[in-house]
Amino acid sequence: MDPVRNPFAPGAGQRPPELAGRDRELDAFEIVLERVARGRPERSLVLTGLRGVGKTVLLGELRSMAVRAGWGAGKIEARPEADLRRPLSAALHRAVRDLAVRHPDGDRVAEVLGVLKAFALRSAPADAKLRDRWQPGIDVPVRQGKADSGDIEIDLVELFTEVATLAADLETGVALLIDEMQDLRPDDVSALCAACHELSQSRAPLVVVGAGLPHLPAVLSASKSYSERLFRYSRIGQLDRKDADFALLAPAEREDATFDTAALDMLYERSGGYPYFVQAYGKAAWDAAPRDPIGATDVVVAAPEAEAELAVGFFGSRFERATPAEREYLRAMAELTDGRDEPVPTAGIAEHLGRRASSLSPARDSLLKKGLVFSAQRGQIAFTVPHFGRYLLAQA
Repeated sequence: MDPVRNPFAPGAGQRPPELAGRDRELDAFEIVLERVARGRPERSLVLTGLRGVGKTVLLGELRSMAVRAGWGAGKIEARPEADLRRPLSAALHRAVRDLAVRHPDGDRVAEVLGVLKAFALRSAPADAKLRDRWQPGIDVPVRQGKADSGDIEIDLVELFTEVATLAADLETGVALLIDEMQDLRPDDVSALCAACHELSQSRAPLVVVGAGLPHLPAVLSASKSYSERLFRYSRIGQLDRKDADFALLAPAEREDATFDTAALDMLYERSGGYPYFVQAYGKAAWDAAPRDPIGATDVVVAAPEAEAELAVGFFGSRFERATPAEREYLRAMAELTDGRDEPVPTAGIAEHLGRRASSLSPARDSLLKKGLVFSAQRGQIAFTVPHFGRYLLAQA
């Protein structure tokens, strides 16, 4: 098959040629856009799931939907221990610019940008020389007295209110999309929840859409008890057989090619329905096939190539971040589950390694911070990366 015409696109955050199996989330967000624009109460959204299920891709699609609906929209990726003000300022600056081109009152837009600049400048470096050089890129005078108290919770409420009011002037809204939301600092999580709570009570047209690992709801709940009622949670998982087949067949048919049933059977078994893996195996099978239709033999030939690519780019890059003690912990998890994507009791890991549980706490805590594992429930731990256990056993 012609590799130039290969429609499949495995890549971090890269939109696949067919966004299969996400109609429920897209339809739900369409309703949110309509309700908020009409002044109806609506909750912000939180998407959770393992690595490789397409959360980042889905966030990008939701952002595009908001822009097409005439909303202002900005997207950020949270980073561990990083200050929220700078990336948040840049995202909301983008959202305000989306609105500014249609807003009839330039002075009002400048006022909101002035508040946004005041908020951003609170994150300026402490060193005076560096502070003088750093500017948030907002070319209006600072408007002091709002969103610049230094208390992130107070400032975020005031900033969101200003931006939402600007959108309300146009009878539209603002969408703030936050990827890797579990990596926000505790104070920032608390402030974000408080701001969303305030906005929901006032029916202000600003919606936060967060995406993160499966333990994100627990992170939010630990910050504010009412977060369980504040957000609408949606678990993003692997595709079912019908959707996984569609993700392969639809792009192939647009290139006048197809997969036979035996190939689809084998591809679903290999990929487990995880969107990233579907793309990786689909791409390799296309390149390996000498002719149409792509068959089971082609998948068998292509599988080592796909797995080698995943081993380097998807699994290996994460495994390399682990220390020797952390790798020992990860391998124990894989051995106890026989490579399956299942939670493991932490006590069982200690017993398997012949160690006291307390001696393994540093390795476990470090793996949690690195996002390689998550606490599935009290006393249990699981991989954040699907098929990671299988990869570790194969390496061993």
